[in-house]
Amino acid sequence: MLTTAESYAAIVAQRVTMERLTLAEQWLGRLRELLTVELNDVFPSDQLLDHIPLLIANIATYLRAPADEEIAANAAVIDKARELGLLRHEQKASVHQLLREYEVLEEILEAFVSAETQRLGLQPTSEECFEVVRRLTRSIRTLMRTTVDTFVSEYTTTLQERNERIRAFNRMTSHELRNPIGTLLFAAAALTNERVRSDAARLDKVTSTIRSNAERLSWLVDNLQRLARLGDPLDVPSQQHIELEGLAGEVARQLEEMAAARAVSIRIGRDLPTLFGDPAHLELILLNLVSNAIKYSDPEKPECFVEIAVCGDTGAEDVCTVCIRDNGLGIPDADQPAVFDRFFRAHSHLDQELGNSGSGLGLAIAVECVKALGGSIRCESAVGHGTTFFVTLPRREPQSPARANAAAS
Repeated sequence: MLTTAESYAAIVAQRVTMERLTLAEQWLGRLRELLTVELNDVFPSDQLLDHIPLLIANIATYLRAPADEEIAANAAVIDKARELGLLRHEQKASVHQLLREYEVLEEILEAFVSAETQRLGLQPTSEECFEVVRRLTRSIRTLMRTTVDTFVSEYTTTLQERNERIRAFNRMTSHELRNPIGTLLFAAAALTNERVRSDAARLDKVTSTIRSNAERLSWLVDNLQRLARLGDPLDVPSQQHIELEGLAGEVARQLEEMAAARAVSIRIGRDLPTLFGDPAHLELILLNLVSNAIKYSDPEKPECFVEIAVCGDTGAEDVCTVCIRDNGLGIPDADQPAVFDRFFRAHSHLDQELGNSGSGLGLAIAVECVKALGGSIRCESAVGHGTTFFVTLPRREPQSPARANAAAS
């Protein structure tokens, strides 16, 4: 008969260590029943699957030698628990799910200890049993707390970023809508003036002002809706392989009338690659960049163009840089650092001359879309020569943060 908690705990720890793979399989089986998803969706890499036996083995170590906070001081184990929290946040799980997962692990280990005690004919005292259960519970709760704390921290950061985005969006919306609405109210008041109504030229100017500002409001609402949808969790992006040539052709078709009105030719390069991401985001990038190039074409040049092509190494496996190049007015050096800022317009002083209007949102929207696709964007420009935007995007599905962390471990 065993007489000390240490001897009983040592035997239990040894059996848990030896059977850690079996216990891990039992836990995974229970999780599949609990979550009703594929195993690869719960732990999407072999490295993460390997974490489970490691966690169980370290719980066994704590059962054998329960120095105060020993398991919490094990950086490798705590890192695995944190990675599980990051993964579950990425998978949009809930705190309830995390708690339930650890409860299931505790249930499996408690049942195993009970079964092994009977199978081996061990006869521990009630104090010995209580001490082993206490250590088991303490170790699991430490890991659970680490996982949940990591999950909550990521969730809180996401909420803060979303709230700031909403506040910035509201400021931007009120700022952008105020001007055309004010102009419309002024024009509507002018229509009540008898002298305006009796003067054909003045009446035509007022109605033209109403029409142009109504069109601007319509354009603003469309773009603000698009910008809002980029951060909407319900607007789940369609991740797929995109034939860039076909998408570029569709963008050219949509902007055909605008380009023809300004005698701008839209060129599409050869051998455009296949990219990976949400085609709606990529289409919005191209629409904004190409339409900008058309708006700021140089009327003094005999031939104006904007071209969608590939820059650099077309054989790169992971990424591809798409160039949107034009021979338009170009952007002054002093203005280039601000071109992606919301509301910034480098050529607003030429609006009347060029027949343009805008809010300075187009490039900001393009930046948001590029970020959503996991890419980058930069600009090179020379006054009188034209502008090129370099958009670097993934050619295949990027590795998620949780998977990348697991692969590096």
